[in-house]
Amino acid sequence: MRIRAARRSAGMSQRELATRLGVTRGAVANWESDNVAPATKRLQRIAQVTRVNFEWLATGRGPVKRDSPPDEVHALDTVTETVFDPLELRLLRAFRNISRHDRMRIVDSVQSLAGRKSISSD
Repeated sequence: MRIRAARRSAGMSQRELATRLGVTRGAVANWESDNVAPATKRLQRIAQVTRVNFEWLATGRGPVKRDSPPDEVHALDTVTETVFDPLELRLLRAFRNISRHDRMRIVDSVQSLAGRKSISSD
């Protein structure tokens, strides 16, 4: 149902979305009927094309609309982690609400702090 809502909010027909994704209209119809779930990579692309938040599209949580400008869309293709830690989620949400300049300062600080400790890559 969220795929249909995303497509409609973008003002697209099933055929238009299918063309943008390089799939058949029938594939889009199947996803919308909840009979078949698209792969994560495909879901990321649907979110990108329809300009909705990936988290909302995948889980129903979070805001529906994405607030990043079009030149930042490419970042969706590289997002593969899910945030489970409430503290990390608070940090991420706060980070998204500050200026780019302040973001860079924070990233530099965190990287400096991380460099002082041994980071495990479990």
